[in-house]
Amino acid sequence: MLRTEVLHPRDLSGEDAAAWSALQAACPAFASPLLGPDFARAVGEVRDDARVAVFREHGEAVGFLAHHRRPSGFARPIGAPFSDYHALISAAGSSLSSAEVLAGADLAAFRFSGLVDPHGVFDQAVASKAVSYPIVLDRPAGDYLREVCGASRNRAKNYRRYRGRLERDLGPLRIEARASRATFDQLIAWKKHQIALTGITDFLAAPWTLALLRRLLGEVDGDFQGLLVSLHAGERHVCSHFGVRLGAHYHPWISASDPTLRAYSAGFVHQWMAIEAMGDLGLTTYDLGPGFDHWKTLFTPGGDLIGAGMAAARSSAGRLAASCDSLWRLPGVSSIDAAARLRRRLDHIAMSQLTLGGRVSGVVQAFAAIDRRAAARRPKGPPQAKARPAPRRKVA
Repeated sequence: MLRTEVLHPRDLSGEDAAAWSALQAACPAFASPLLGPDFARAVGEVRDDARVAVFREHGEAVGFLAHHRRPSGFARPIGAPFSDYHALISAAGSSLSSAEVLAGADLAAFRFSGLVDPHGVFDQAVASKAVSYPIVLDRPAGDYLREVCGASRNRAKNYRRYRGRLERDLGPLRIEARASRATFDQLIAWKKHQIALTGITDFLAAPWTLALLRRLLGEVDGDFQGLLVSLHAGERHVCSHFGVRLGAHYHPWISASDPTLRAYSAGFVHQWMAIEAMGDLGLTTYDLGPGFDHWKTLFTPGGDLIGAGMAAARSSAGRLAASCDSLWRLPGVSSIDAAARLRRRLDHIAMSQLTLGGRVSGVVQAFAAIDRRAAARRPKGPPQAKARPAPRRKVA
């Protein structure tokens, strides 16, 4: 008989946390540091709406669903928008179904965008799939990079050229991995500059997001840690990644480089050298997550498919949520790229901004960003008429 307990991550017992970690370790698909109890607890320190549904059979914990409970029983993945991966952590062969999960957790709907579901619990709710991009070293880094370069003759050549220019102009290059607050603050400043320049949703604007990142920066003991991987040239900080690791598995979120060094392709050099340094850092997986395929395929062919969609409960609130969600999937809407981009933007705002004022501000900024992008594409000055060629003179 299934029994469910829903609690805040800070109230998770040591016994349940150990059972969660054991279920996670038993399935390679659940290896991400975003899918364990430590990440849920870290998010719980900065979010009051964090919850974990613990499913028990005969008194034994058989499943864990970490989520944020929003008004009307609507749930989003724990830590969103940082939760590139999320899952119902359960054992293979478990009898749990999506209907039981939602009913037990008292949820009307669960919206997901990076679902890891090796046991097929939410199969019927998946509307689309995307590719994840983990760099997995099961051989020496040099062999891995040579294989990556095999897809393009110019890739290694470009790396040597960019690295040579950085070393010549700024000094010897090195990778550092330490919890430096000054380096972290510089990375955040660069990221905010990038956000303002590109007009993407400012996921760092909500107070809880920076609080979470800073809390993780100070997590330096045990298997679960924050990890800052930085490229330095001489005495100059050039580029960084920041994210979390669980043992040998690293998942960076924040990536940015010195905007004044754009011509040096510092991000490309940093990623290459970070792969070379994985052995020294004790890493076997450097998980770049989904999205930005054109960049990530330079370093990895991609991994498993992850799902996006929404699971709705068999209740009036669930049917209402499903009806609203289906409007975005109407043929006349889903085929419009602008509509898909708008939905992603609204989702990011809803995930990061917890107050009505914050969400209104996010929507206003989103429309302002559209105007900035349009202005940037608009030709400068009045259009110039093409000059007509002079008529040829007839020669007698």
